[in-house]
Amino acid sequence: MAFGAKKSKTMISDYINPGDRLEMVAVDRSLTEKEEKRYESQVYDIPSDQRIEIMMPMEKQKLILLPQGAEYNLLFYGNNTLYQCLSRVSDRYRNGNVYILAMELTSNLRRFQRREYYRFSCTLQLNSRILEDDEVHVLDMDERMELPTSPKQPLESSIITDISGGGLRFIGKYCYPPGSLILCVYNLRTAEGLKQYKIVSRVLEVKEKEDHPGLFEHRAKYIDIGDEEREEIIHYIFEEERRIRRHQD
Repeated sequence: MAFGAKKSKTMISDYINPGDRLEMVAVDRSLTEKEEKRYESQVYDIPSDQRIEIMMPMEKQKLILLPQGAEYNLLFYGNNTLYQCLSRVSDRYRNGNVYILAMELTSNLRRFQRREYYRFSCTLQLNSRILEDDEVHVLDMDERMELPTSPKQPLESSIITDISGGGLRFIGKYCYPPGSLILCVYNLRTAEGLKQYKIVSRVLEVKEKEDHPGLFEHRAKYIDIGDEEREEIIHYIFEEERRIRRHQD
């Protein structure tokens, strides 16, 4: 995909570049985290330090016509870290076949500290099961333990559709009750090869896919994860983003 004809010489372009992926979060103090409106997009061009152009986000292959004046928190992936700033939609237009949002930046760009919440779209195999009562009891006592992968109940197979250092989203032919604790087992590519992760997570939300009855999308948050594991997951996301950008160039 082609982006702006040339990279603008701005201070902000020292940190983000055309083609960088970003996440837009609607600024609305009345919404809970669960209700927040989030969209994925990409930087198209950087005309100035106060204005950037981004690709108009899409949902189910349809353009999302965000209204002018709407305010969004922008989270950028760039230069091996995340950056954040507040913005306002100042214009909407089309450049050839590309639909663009002009965003007026209403705050300075700053490093985003909560990197674990950056979500990376992917397709990964997941095996999972609900924790048994004795396992939940041990967790309640704040004791970390190695959970078996072959207990009384077998692991169920599903597909991870996005992952972050804070949790994951997955789709399967089963429905875990919201609030339940589950063991998540999956592999990630590292410099040393594939590495298996076994992480206990809490199911936050479950909904049946409208276009695929019988399939259920789960959103889960890690609750028993070490700092080293979290950093490895975040590093995996950055490396995959870098690999994707290289293939797009």
